[in-house]
Amino acid sequence: MAEAQSDVKLIQDYEAIRHREYQLITSMLDVLPKIPTLGEERVGQVRDALFHADHPFLMVFIGPFNSGKSSMINGLLGSGELLKSGPTPTTDRITLLRYGDEAQIMTSGGETDTVYHPSSMLKRVSFVDTPGLESTLKAHEELTRKFLHRADVVVMVMLATHAMTQSNLRYLQTFREYGKKVIIAINQIDLLSDEERQTVKEYVQQQSKDMLGIVPEIWLVSARWGMEATQGGTRNEELWQKSGLNQIEAYIDRSLGDVDRLRQKLQTPLQILQNVHSAAVVAVRETQSTFDQYRGINENIDRQLDSQKREQEKNIRDTGKEIEYRFSTAADRSSEALHELFRFSNALKSFGAGLLELTGLSRFFQRSDAPSPIKAAFMQRRVFEPLEELPSVVDKLAPRLEGQDMQDIDNLVKYGQREISALPESMREKVIGTIQAPNKYDRVQLQEIRPELERIEDQARTLETNHLEQVRRNTLLYLAVWEIVSLLLVIALLNAWSLIAGSKGQNAAVPFILLLMLIAALIGGFAMLPVRGRMMAAAHANKLLKLKDQYLETLYRATGKQVEYALKLRRDAISPLTRLVEAQAEIQDKQMNTLKMTEQEMVKLESDLNTFGKRKILGMVM
Repeated sequence: MAEAQSDVKLIQDYEAIRHREYQLITSMLDVLPKIPTLGEERVGQVRDALFHADHPFLMVFIGPFNSGKSSMINGLLGSGELLKSGPTPTTDRITLLRYGDEAQIMTSGGETDTVYHPSSMLKRVSFVDTPGLESTLKAHEELTRKFLHRADVVVMVMLATHAMTQSNLRYLQTFREYGKKVIIAINQIDLLSDEERQTVKEYVQQQSKDMLGIVPEIWLVSARWGMEATQGGTRNEELWQKSGLNQIEAYIDRSLGDVDRLRQKLQTPLQILQNVHSAAVVAVRETQSTFDQYRGINENIDRQLDSQKREQEKNIRDTGKEIEYRFSTAADRSSEALHELFRFSNALKSFGAGLLELTGLSRFFQRSDAPSPIKAAFMQRRVFEPLEELPSVVDKLAPRLEGQDMQDIDNLVKYGQREISALPESMREKVIGTIQAPNKYDRVQLQEIRPELERIEDQARTLETNHLEQVRRNTLLYLAVWEIVSLLLVIALLNAWSLIAGSKGQNAAVPFILLLMLIAALIGGFAMLPVRGRMMAAAHANKLLKLKDQYLETLYRATGKQVEYALKLRRDAISPLTRLVEAQAEIQDKQMNTLKMTEQEMVKLESDLNTFGKRKILGMVM
């Protein structure tokens, strides 16, 4: 009981390691074909390792056509119709028989078909049925020979009536040269007597010893009796033993229970992978060393693009400074104009203008085509000139940016073309696309903001001027009202004093005091004009600064998009080169990362193989 449990555990451990090897080799096959200097031979070795790891144990049946190979496999699996058999060559392809929950035949476009069958025997071993040797089709024999190196054991099938012919001896010699375990199965013993069977077996033993110097294991079998023993779903044990196929079943049990044999089965694909892995690491490192100089291409291009972007941003900032200067100049000149308009010396004139505004007579004294006082003062101080220069300042920016962009792109294209021409031919062949300057340059980002900039310019010139004119008129009205109210108030106080003085006597000081109050009120109203002018100048300057910020924000937003658009033109122009470098760098990084992870997993597998089949007591391998 304990031994049976131990065998089950052994098989479970074997299958677990085999599955890990299969996954590891599969991941390697995604990377190895992409390493150009590795060579197809190395990749083919790993594919063979994948074949080993994908099959628990491989028993290959080889022999002349019509020797009964297919019939023997049908008998072992208890299915008389699984593989075709007959007196003519019926097998022209390699047929691999594997375990599957349902019977299924998978025909590939290559040289191998796969047959799945729900036989418990196939959980531990895979059978291979090969085209017959000595057939009239030479391709059959070549196909069979190519498959020999994958076998764990070769079963050489020969007919009892044609045992150990010269061709059979030649095949056995070939198998021995491959270093394969060979078992001879002499089929159709049902056609011989017991004495004849023994004679044939001794003859084969003697011929093998004389010609090859070895005595292989020899099984006397009857494929016909084997198929008869498994008919009806229940095996006839007596007939099964008589058929000799029980020897194959026993060998499978015995071989799969051999720890050293299983370990070697697992070690073979791992050794193949370790050898190819070492060669792959060397190949990738050599490629990386060669490619290091090309990695700097993209870094150089990125530095150039950053430098070009900074240069264009500087051009934009220079334009922004010119715009700021013009807004600031307009604000300074408007402040001077307002200070001049509202200075104290113009108080009487301003009072008169306020009386005209108050009485509504101003429209009769002002020409219809004459500018408003604010506008006239601004025109005198040339306040509008800096603002009128804004469109020309902005309009110069677009061609300035475009000229620099096209020059930079041309230089970048020439650089990319030189770098590609310097690449090895193997890399030049991988370049997709052509490095060239764009066919057109679009200024749409800067064109679309023109209406918004014009609105801000108009607001700075017209709307703000009209607003200031309205403030001026209100100020003059307030001044006129203040002076009139002050005068009327003093007159009223004088009248009131006269009435009081007439009844009580006169006081000469009171009129003098009232006169002083009148003068102070009048002067105080006039003195507010310069204060009001400074307030208007400060408010107007702040408004111009806000408009300047709006103007620059609109411009910077559009030019920022324009710069990004131009950078994209640069990247698109040079993209065939940068894509190649990025793709190759990504491939090599991925290759090296995969190889590192593979190495780690191989170390773990090697450790597990060293302890495979050994007992563990308290966590220690015994």
